[in-house]
Amino acid sequence: MQTKNENYFTWLFKQLKGWPQQNYYLFWFSFGCQIMTLVNNKITVVALISFIGTTLGVLCVLAINATKAINGWLGLISASCFIYVGFIAKNYLSMFEQVAYILTLDLPVLISVRSWNDDTKNHLKKFGKKEWVLSLLFTFIVWGISAYLIGSLTNDPRPLYDGMAFSISLTGGIVCFLRYNNQYFWWLFSGIAQLILWVITFSQGDATLAMAINAAVYVINDILAFTVSPWFNTGRKKLGLQKIS
Repeated sequence: MQTKNENYFTWLFKQLKGWPQQNYYLFWFSFGCQIMTLVNNKITVVALISFIGTTLGVLCVLAINATKAINGWLGLISASCFIYVGFIAKNYLSMFEQVAYILTLDLPVLISVRSWNDDTKNHLKKFGKKEWVLSLLFTFIVWGISAYLIGSLTNDPRPLYDGMAFSISLTGGIVCFLRYNNQYFWWLFSGIAQLILWVITFSQGDATLAMAINAAVYVINDILAFTVSPWFNTGRKKLGLQKIS
C-alpha cells in the first residue's frame, strides 16, 4: 500500500523489490539470452522492439508471480511491442491475445494499482469442478472458432497454432482477472503453445528467435510460480500468508 508521503513513481519503483529470489535469477538469465540473441544477428527495428517487449514481458510475468502491481505498466508496454511483432509476423491472433491481456490484466491493475497487491494476495480462489469444465470448454471453443476465422479471413500462415496460443492465453487472462490461482495451468500451457508458435514462425523466417526464447522463459516462470508465488499455498506459507481454501 502506498504511504501518504510517498509519490506514485517512487512507490511504483519499489514494486520491483521484495520478489522471491528465484524470480530475479530468472530475469537476469532471460536478459542475458535476449542480449546474445540481439547482438548475434542483424539489428533491425523488429529485433529491437522484440528485445524491449520480451525484456519487459518477462518482468511483467515475474511481477504477476510476485503479486506486484507494477505488472500493469510492464504489461501495457510489452503488449504494445508484441502487437507490432505479431503484425509483422502475420500471427494476427497473437495481436488479439495482447489486447486481451491489456483488457483483463493490465488495465484492471492500473485502475486499482494502489490496492492491487493486497487485494489480490488476500482474495485468491481455487477452481471447483464447474469452473474447470467451463474454462476447458471455453478454451477449446475459442480455439476452434478463432483458428477457423483467422485462417479464412486473413493471410495468417499458422491459424491452428495461432488459435491455440490465443485461446489458452485468453482463458488465462480471464481466470487471472477473476483471481483464481488455477490460471497458472493455463499460463503453463499458454507458454508451451506460444513456444511452438514462435519456433515455427522463426523456422519459416517470419520472426526473430527472441520470441521463442521469451515463451520458454514464460514456461519456466509458470513452473516456478507453483513453488514460490503467493498464488499457491507453498509460496504463501513462506510469506506467512493465509492458506487458500
